Amino acid sequence: MAVFLGIDIGTSGTKTLAMRDDGVILASATVEYPLYSPKPGWSEQQPADWWDASVKSVRKVMKAAKLKAADVGGIGLSGQMHGSVFLDKAGKVIRPALLWNDQRTVAECAEIERLAGGRKRLIKMVANPALTGFTAPKILWLRNNEKKNFDRTVQVLLPKDYVRYEMTGEFATEVSDASGTLLLDVVKRKWSSNLLSKLDLDSSLLPKVYESEDVTGGLTAAAAKAMGLNAGTPVVGGGGDQAASAIGNGIVRRGVVSATMGTSGVVFAHSDEVQVDPEGRLHTFCHAVRGKWHVMGCVLSAGGSLQWFRNQLCQDEIAQAKRKKIDPYELITRQAAEAPVGSEGLFFLPYLTGERTPYADPNARGSWVGLSLRHGKGHLARAVMEGATYAMRDSLEIARGMDIPVKEVRLSGGGARSEFWRQMQADIYGQQVVTINAEEGPAYGVALLAAAGTGAYRDVVQACKATISVVTRTKPGSRERKAYNAAYPIYQQLYQSLKSDFADIQALL
Repeated sequence: MAVFLGIDIGTSGTKTLAMRDDGVILASATVEYPLYSPKPGWSEQQPADWWDASVKSVRKVMKAAKLKAADVGGIGLSGQMHGSVFLDKAGKVIRPALLWNDQRTVAECAEIERLAGGRKRLIKMVANPALTGFTAPKILWLRNNEKKNFDRTVQVLLPKDYVRYEMTGEFATEVSDASGTLLLDVVKRKWSSNLLSKLDLDSSLLPKVYESEDVTGGLTAAAAKAMGLNAGTPVVGGGGDQAASAIGNGIVRRGVVSATMGTSGVVFAHSDEVQVDPEGRLHTFCHAVRGKWHVMGCVLSAGGSLQWFRNQLCQDEIAQAKRKKIDPYELITRQAAEAPVGSEGLFFLPYLTGERTPYADPNARGSWVGLSLRHGKGHLARAVMEGATYAMRDSLEIARGMDIPVKEVRLSGGGARSEFWRQMQADIYGQQVVTINAEEGPAYGVALLAAAGTGAYRDVVQACKATISVVTRTKPGSRERKAYNAAYPIYQQLYQSLKSDFADIQALL
């Protein structure tokens, strides 16, 4: 029996799992670490924390599953996308890493568009517009604001690829994560020499690019000793967290789409060819499936909006849930279910941290619109859930408009665990939604990539087919679907009506 490890370097912690070659999870463990915000809008972490957490979580999993080093046939890596680790010529970290949710690079995004010859030309070069979260503007920010640190930099790595460097001594990345740097020619699946030239960046700053199943190196003796594994254990390319999560959900063929309702919400569609939204509302990235691509929309505060509602307005429910030893969300959902479809004309815009898809507007703000004396806490809760789901539908509608088939929507995240929210998603999306037997996310996806890349399966498509199956199906109700179809255009118009007001509010701060 071969066992494969999946390591996911997340924003709040690193999760490692051990997967048997038939897809069964033997054990998992998570080790958390801090996030730093030295200035408003800044978000940083220490790369050493990622490596330390990787070592500790691997050791915990090996102990929990009672595994020997020889049992491990391969390792896959996933992690938060778009971050930047700056290394000097000795391979040492120069400064804390800038993360995906860091907002300091507004000026650099404008600089990139200008140097590229405009937004349309930039999208033509790298399939995406410049966004503050991406890696390229972070590199330019370092050059513009910390020149001494930039001059010392000889290598820039993404978060998971820094952990790979500590594991293997190799500077390497793979196509799905590299797509989120804004420096990859997504069509040709290699670094964009054209854009690098326009930005006056040397290609030597960037690591070698592999396909996600490819073996990128083996554990060094030092890394193997630290982790309790064998030297030479192969490490495959892996994937950025969204592509890896899609692998873990079996999104590896045309027509199958995932809707992940976590803190953020992600709609992810497999594509056999490059399909680009000319307006840049959806990301077009290389998939972790060899020679394939995907389009992706991101709602920054999807489940996060309900989490905010719980934390700020549901202290009574939290206390009651503690007494009853149940999840507070169970009580909140019961209240939401008591309100009618459409929350009696109450809408919630889930823009608590700005929005990415479809507006890419950091000034957007969360709002309830339509409040009246009729509305109680149940209405407020239901409107939050409906608003987050409308926001997810925005991405689905754009994908449909690009002629990307949406034949099956696979749900995951907190929104998939609630029967009530599953039904709401089916009603708002206007089609059947399903859940699957795998709930481990990116770590599971890269364990499957490790199994495929080391020969346990022919490829990752076969690995997914052998290990992932549908377990629940939820069909939309005809009355509810009709009601939501009538309300959805009003939801869409509210942002347009408030867009300039959001900008004016930001100017006051």
